[in-house]
Amino acid sequence: MLLCLTFHSYGQSSSARNKSVSNKMDKNWQPLFNGKDLSGWKQLNGKAKYAVRGQEIIGTTVPNEPNSFLVTEKEYGDFILELELKADTTMNSGIQFRSLSKADYQKGRVHGYQVEVDPSARQWSGGIYDESRRGWLYTLEVNPKAKSAFKNGDWNTYRIECIGNVIRTWVNGVATAHLVDAETSKGFIALQVHSINKPEEAGKEIQWRNIRIQTSNLKPAPLDDIYVVNTIPNDLSAQEKKNGVKLLFDGKTTQGWRGAYKASFPSKGWIVNDGVLTVQKSDGSEGGRGGDIVTEKAYGAFILKFDFKLTEGANSGVKYFVTEKEKGASAIGLEYQLLDDAKHPDAKLGKNNNRTLASLYDLIPSDRNPRARKPIGEWNQGVIIVYPNNKVVYLLNGFKMLEFERGSAVYLKLVAGSKYKDWENFGMADKGRILLQDHGDTVFFRSIKVQEL
Repeated sequence: MLLCLTFHSYGQSSSARNKSVSNKMDKNWQPLFNGKDLSGWKQLNGKAKYAVRGQEIIGTTVPNEPNSFLVTEKEYGDFILELELKADTTMNSGIQFRSLSKADYQKGRVHGYQVEVDPSARQWSGGIYDESRRGWLYTLEVNPKAKSAFKNGDWNTYRIECIGNVIRTWVNGVATAHLVDAETSKGFIALQVHSINKPEEAGKEIQWRNIRIQTSNLKPAPLDDIYVVNTIPNDLSAQEKKNGVKLLFDGKTTQGWRGAYKASFPSKGWIVNDGVLTVQKSDGSEGGRGGDIVTEKAYGAFILKFDFKLTEGANSGVKYFVTEKEKGASAIGLEYQLLDDAKHPDAKLGKNNNRTLASLYDLIPSDRNPRARKPIGEWNQGVIIVYPNNKVVYLLNGFKMLEFERGSAVYLKLVAGSKYKDWENFGMADKGRILLQDHGDTVFFRSIKVQEL
């Protein structure tokens, strides 16, 4: 990972850091905490305890209270924020930014972007959560190398860059998240003390110090190579372009796609409108009106990202390593299942839920974590990662759904017990096309992107 060139204060003592703010190289930094009292801050929502002790802000959990927030009286749009924190190893917390509290939104509940403080075994510190709004935006399942950046029970330096629609975070100099999102452009910064579930969790502390901000002459850190979550439809950010990400759907045309087993794109069954590629409703049967569509190019190792939105009772899928050597209503390939689990009967077929949403269809069931699934009618982001060593990972909205290894003994045994048992070398092609399935139900796609590995 590339470290930010302005991390000059790392490794210095507290006093040295405080003095360095006035140095010429730090002339753009402004302190958000004066080290003496809570001037410039106010508390919202819960009644956790906030106090100043030894040039630190101390947040302490209290029972029977919702999440508490110590928020800046001033709002910030574009900025670079740095601070240090140390949390009890059993706590969950976060740093709010570009956040809001409005009387007409859940009675003033604080909502907006939050950088996670997560000492748990999950290790998502530095990820980005949308508090009381959309939920997780950037989990560290998409950037697992950064999970070890946070030091449990010790001081950690956090850095947040918000410049335009680009939000980037670091923990102890390690790039942890890169989000491109346009939901909120300005809001307050806040220090969270999370609600607790048990009385014995009362009295846990989180400490903050050396809180400083830049709001002018902003110089973003150099681009690196970490995974980007981009929620702007059909958009490629500068970091994505550097990473080699390419759009498979430009939001306007069907360029780069054709019908499976066909020379051209289907004349019916699929439409492009308002930046969305839609497979249209027919009779719900495999093959639908227009049939499956495939990429003109074949892919080996890759990261495939796609936004999808299901209608009630819908069935579809995204397949890969499709060779079109077999003939049938639907081309054969490994499949990321897209399904309304509650309304479509296919969810109850197969074995052990291996035909449910985000499963490796008819082979491996997806993780059942309900937080990973957004309601029918909302956009979801699916991700398929195929590594050069044949390891495959499925993600849904940033949550890891499953992983397997093509060609392993476990994989071959699963295939032998599936509907694919009679297909020779099923799923084992070196390269294949990516396929969007027409199963006769209305399903929407956008932001279809691939990065070859």
